[in-house]
Amino acid sequence: MRQETLLRRHAMFDFDAEMREQHGILCGVDEAGRGPLAGDVYAAAVILPENCEIQGLDDSKKLSEHRREQLSEEIQKKAVCWCIAWASIAEIEKINILRASLLAMKRAVEGLTQKPDYVLVDGNQKPDLSIALETIIKGDAKSASIAAASVLAKVARDHYMKEQALLYPQYGFEKHKGYGTAEHRNLIKQYGICPIHRPSFLKKIL
Repeated sequence: MRQETLLRRHAMFDFDAEMREQHGILCGVDEAGRGPLAGDVYAAAVILPENCEIQGLDDSKKLSEHRREQLSEEIQKKAVCWCIAWASIAEIEKINILRASLLAMKRAVEGLTQKPDYVLVDGNQKPDLSIALETIIKGDAKSASIAAASVLAKVARDHYMKEQALLYPQYGFEKHKGYGTAEHRNLIKQYGICPIHRPSFLKKIL
């Protein structure tokens, strides 16, 4: 299993190298927080340098929280540039979660200090960008740049939810990060909703 994982991670960097040869400066984009019942949706955009090596880089969902924290620091140090952005709960409620996710991605790319020539987006939906882009289903397992973006977005959103847990301690946001766990659903039924819940996500619970 370990050898298979190492080969896959090596393939992620090879994938990006081929993309750079074809398209020039490459940017990976991913989001975090489409599914939760509470909190903003986050996105990150990352431009990694050529011949970049980040040991253990992977899809953020396959990494422990501690490992994500370590990798987030390393990515920020080694990246040519990176940007983390978000769309608010009000925006999620107004335009829906898919469009809000794409808006956060757009903000992340436009917030980069260097403009990429080509953008790789995780998933099958395209943010509204003036830059050439390509969507890649399960891209966080195929592209090192997208995987790096997935780590930054996930870590940033987790930090945000821990901050919210201090404001609304009764909901346990520091544990479930707003996702619809059985515990979270029960706490919503007990306490009702708070300002960072997404009302449109809670119709079946309430």
